[in-house]
Amino acid sequence: MNRYESSRSGGEAQVRYLDGDYQLLRPGAYVRCAVTGVQIPLDELRYWNVDRQEAYADAAVAFRRFQELKAGAGKA
Repeated sequence: MNRYESSRSGGEAQVRYLDGDYQLLRPGAYVRCAVTGVQIPLDELRYWNVDRQEAYADAAVAFRRFQELKAGAGKA
């Protein structure tokens, strides 16, 4: 199964994020943004963090999360 077949089944997909791609573990139509909670249709998914296995709605949200993580790392 590839990512384009997922739109046939509704609901939330379970995804494993890889470098430059992702693998569908459970078919679905969307994933949720880790920051905002909004639904991201799989065909619009462009931003994620491989290490944290998080999806982001857009570049601004992804950058904001990067900044949060960077700031949190300095507090150790």
